[in-house]
Amino acid sequence: MANWIEVILRAIGMLMLLFFAAKLAGKKQVAQLSYFDYISRITLGGIAAITILHLEVNFYYGILAVVVWVGITYLLDLLALKSKVVRAFIDGKSTVLIKDGKVMEDNLKKEQFTTDMLLKQLRTKNAFKFADVEFAVLEPTGELNVLLKRDRQPLTLKDLNVKIPDEKEPQAVIMDGKILNEPLATLGLNQAWLKTELDKQGVAIENVFLGQVDSFGQLTVDLFDDKIQVPKPTEMPLLLSSIKKCQADLELFALATENEKAKQMYSKNAKKVEEVIRKVQTLLQ
Repeated sequence: MANWIEVILRAIGMLMLLFFAAKLAGKKQVAQLSYFDYISRITLGGIAAITILHLEVNFYYGILAVVVWVGITYLLDLLALKSKVVRAFIDGKSTVLIKDGKVMEDNLKKEQFTTDMLLKQLRTKNAFKFADVEFAVLEPTGELNVLLKRDRQPLTLKDLNVKIPDEKEPQAVIMDGKILNEPLATLGLNQAWLKTELDKQGVAIENVFLGQVDSFGQLTVDLFDDKIQVPKPTEMPLLLSSIKKCQADLELFALATENEKAKQMYSKNAKKVEEVIRKVQTLLQ
């Protein structure tokens, strides 16, 4: 057999083996790998490269080395799931760098983390002053996680006591100009509804690259031709306008009538509608 043919066959075989090894290792991203995982993957790559390019090396020995190495790392991962001691030994422990707003100098030296590196990592978390940080911990992966002081944290709707309903993930109902029936059925909709919504926007299905429906039943589309401007959905703003008009009409009725009982009824209902507007205005704008 020619050498180049053998290299190709070895490369294909090793690629398939490493593919199954990667599937066995799970879905960890590169940034989530521990030092042990990182070294393990580098070693596997080295074994594969030597087995493929060094034809004097027995190919089956290379396969055996990969299988043994993957088996050991997989066994250690299983032990790490069951034992905190093993997990701490393999993955390492988190290190607190800032606690109660104070920089832990000894921990910085222990992790060989300079002041410049600390400030750089803080800036990636939108913390440009260390005085704004209540707590910062260096994870075993090298990522710095930061908890800002209470008065430096972004304001949320919960802080304003504004209650909003839970929002479900949007469903893609059109891809590459084709309707996806399963997501439509999940939302309790059908193709007739979808075509009606597209007609409102003046868009043909075959011109839609991607179409999504959110949990409020609002359709958003992206066209193949980016030069064409698609009008934004108007159902929510129109609904808000209708509710506001209803509230204004009730106030007008209260002013126009001379019947005291009717005046009180209109005023009471106008206040109820005003309360509804206050609760849903954030969602419908």
